[in-house]
Amino acid sequence: MAIAQNFHMIGQTKVTRIDELMLSNFTPAALFPDWDGAIVAAHPDWLPPGAADESREHLLLNVHSWLIQEPHRTILVDTGVGNGKHRQYAPVFDRLNSSYLERLRASGVEPADVDYVLLTHLHVDHVGWNTCWKSDHWAPTFPNALYVFSRAEHEYLTDPKNHTERNRTSFQVRQDSVDPIIEAGLAISIEIDGLEPVEGFTFYPTPGHSIAHASICYRSGKNVAFFMGDVLHSPVEVYRPDWNTVFDAFPNEARQSRKWALDFAAENAANSFTSHFPAPSLGNVLREGSGFRWVQPE
Repeated sequence: MAIAQNFHMIGQTKVTRIDELMLSNFTPAALFPDWDGAIVAAHPDWLPPGAADESREHLLLNVHSWLIQEPHRTILVDTGVGNGKHRQYAPVFDRLNSSYLERLRASGVEPADVDYVLLTHLHVDHVGWNTCWKSDHWAPTFPNALYVFSRAEHEYLTDPKNHTERNRTSFQVRQDSVDPIIEAGLAISIEIDGLEPVEGFTFYPTPGHSIAHASICYRSGKNVAFFMGDVLHSPVEVYRPDWNTVFDAFPNEARQSRKWALDFAAENAANSFTSHFPAPSLGNVLREGSGFRWVQPE
């Protein structure tokens, strides 16, 4: 069966969504503690087609990477969940067997072709394909790539005092999907400070969802792409940036970062690439009165 290609051009750069899986198990109230169904019902455009199931009783969240292909560089932003990884505390991700690498190859890229892996944060559904099982150990999936991620986030997930119920899966993830990268000498751990550790890519601090979450801006000439990460999970947050998800570990910081990211996207007329919106998973943030509006391609 042919694998659908989902790409967008940023100037001369091709950006392709590499899908892994769709999540359909969250009711709105389970994902958003502040959810008000009456308000959303009065604004049906807050949930565009594909953002919820037909009954609108469950929100739909996609898990994917973004593949960036320049003439002389190949970059991945985030790497999904990965196959065969033990996730007893997150059963929806436990021991997956997805076609992720086949989808990558269908875009013309072999794992050895990837030059950089840029990670917005170190959660279970963003770093899993960093490694794959080789004989008797977890080894880098992209053996020629440099992996760029937050030093502070790794340190946070190494400190035993942070090994709480909330973080227990992230500690597993660090051990099998991040530490092997460091041991292989492929890691570039950075401060998330608005600088450009890789030419053309700026890591902006957007903490709250995680301790040192980053949103990544890519510029190609006058064209701007903004990889928002988990600042937002659903289009409804564009309209209600005060609504956190249950996954936002630091609620006040998450709200501040969400508003900053929406401001940045609107001010820079950025093509915004999301981590969990369903297809097409990209769009533009426009100002509307004192708030914002989400517009995605047809």
